[in-house]
Amino acid sequence: MTPAATAVGDEAEAGSEDTGPLAVRSDGLTKRFRSGQVAVDGLGLRVPRGAVYGFIGPNGSGKTTTIRMLLGLVQPTGGRSWLLDESMPRASSRVLTRVGALVEGPAFHPYLSGRANLARLDAVDATADPRTRTRRSGEALERVGLSAAADKKYRQYSLGMKQRLGLAAALLRPRDLLVLDEPTNGLDPQGTREVRNLVRELAAGGTTVLVSSHLLAEIEQVCSHVGIMSRGRLVLQGDRSVLAARGDARVAVVTTPSCVATAAEVLRGLGLGSPDVEGVRLVAPLGEVPPERVSAALVRGGVDLVGFEVRRSNLEQVFVELTGEGFDVAR
Repeated sequence: MTPAATAVGDEAEAGSEDTGPLAVRSDGLTKRFRSGQVAVDGLGLRVPRGAVYGFIGPNGSGKTTTIRMLLGLVQPTGGRSWLLDESMPRASSRVLTRVGALVEGPAFHPYLSGRANLARLDAVDATADPRTRTRRSGEALERVGLSAAADKKYRQYSLGMKQRLGLAAALLRPRDLLVLDEPTNGLDPQGTREVRNLVRELAAGGTTVLVSSHLLAEIEQVCSHVGIMSRGRLVLQGDRSVLAARGDARVAVVTTPSCVATAAEVLRGLGLGSPDVEGVRLVAPLGEVPPERVSAALVRGGVDLVGFEVRRSNLEQVFVELTGEGFDVAR
């Protein structure tokens, strides 16, 4: 386990050693409903400034409840949270002007156009200059690919178009922090790619992005940091190195039937232990042995190398290991 990682059993101290300025922080954040159900239990989030933080977890794990508490939409039962160094919800009127959010699907006036809906939202922002409202709305619509449908009534929008308009609303003003809950919900593959590119663009410009999603492949492509929720607790948190830190890498060797025994002997001789053998495939923990040393030893030993692969943990494997759930979950 690397110092950057926080894993099972350490939730209360998640990220307690801050390594730099944080955009989002919580200590002991808890939500207990009247029924006695604990939706979020002692959460210690640490989202560094400028990060793309992938926030994932199975259905009912507490992600959306956490986001709603962070934004001051739900009162926590216990603990504290901060956005951009401001205590929430006490400083919500001051800090939320610097935060864009898309939570649990957007809600707009059904008989107004997309452009008119954005104009109404912009008018509510007392810090926004009304003289540049039209330009801001147009730019936000263009960024999410809705310019052609800007004057179409919201009730005529598809699910994907509604989601795009929600993103446009979050981007009406430059934001220091963007919180996106399932931003690709309802989008086709092209729309998903556009959101992925948008997140990268925003992060490159200095915006911190906290994105909750069940699409682990999408999260893994864009995130610099990850937090995994399970049953209301944070079971893993840290930068991308936490994925490689979960367990040892494994080496997979494919050879010919006549060389299986020799290959197993070579792997044991390198200190990799007795490999798992299935037909002509042998798999063993790599440990600290360099992969090139393994391949060279196999060749010197006269093993016919048909295939050679080093397998390292990816986000899906870590997710399943920690939560016991499949990867196609919502929130």
